[in-house]
Amino acid sequence: MSSLEDKLFTTKFNPDSKSHLYPAQECCRICKSKICTIICPAGVYEWDGTKLIVNFENCLECGACKIACEHCSLGWEYPRGNKGVTYKNG
Repeated sequence: MSSLEDKLFTTKFNPDSKSHLYPAQECCRICKSKICTIICPAGVYEWDGTKLIVNFENCLECGACKIACEHCSLGWEYPRGNKGVTYKNG
């Protein structure tokens, strides 16, 4: 079985210096499920026990995190200009 890293290798990232994902940390602290850490196919979100860590550089721009957020507290927009993800196969 392929690992997440193997699968992400089929994509090309041109990360921005500024995040396009803006979680409201006060809502993240009260969230019981931490669903964004589970639902994101690229593993962008990590909970360190006190705050949500966002590794936006690996974002696949699918929007699953924004849809699944129980508190609707995740600000999400596409990266600026020619930044973000480019798919190699397709």
